[in-house]
This record gives sequence, C-alpha cells and structure tokens, in this order.
Amino acid sequence: MKTEYDLSKGERGKFYDAEAVFQIPIYLEKDVDDFMRQLAVAKGKEVEELVNDLLRHNIELIQRIQQ
Repeated sequence: MKTEYDLSKGERGKFYDAEAVFQIPIYLEKDVDDFMRQLAVAKGKEVEELVNDLLRHNIELIQRIQQ
C-alpha cells in the first residue's frame, strides 16, 4: 500500500445507486441445511424458494396470533 493517495480528482457518489437492493446472506447450521436440501429435492424446488415459503407461512401465523 502507498503511504498516501491522491483523491483530488475523485468524484463523490460516482457509483452510488439509490435503487440498489442488497441481499443479506443467511447461513444455516449443517443439520438444518441438510434437512432443507433434502426437502427441496423431494418437492422439486430450490432451497431458497422452499425457505422463503416456510418463512412466509410462519410470518402469516405470527401475524394472526398477534391480532
């Protein structure tokens, strides 16, 4: 690394995108991951789709209980 950098010609916000959407990685423990992968294969779905479906179902249940 240099001890000093010249940023005088830099452009603030050049790569900023207000529309950008960030995906947060979620790491499952091995036993949960193994189970979800087996279930996804059995149902013919992608793991991400299956996990999202299960979480949406849980969200609906929680919302019903809180009403």
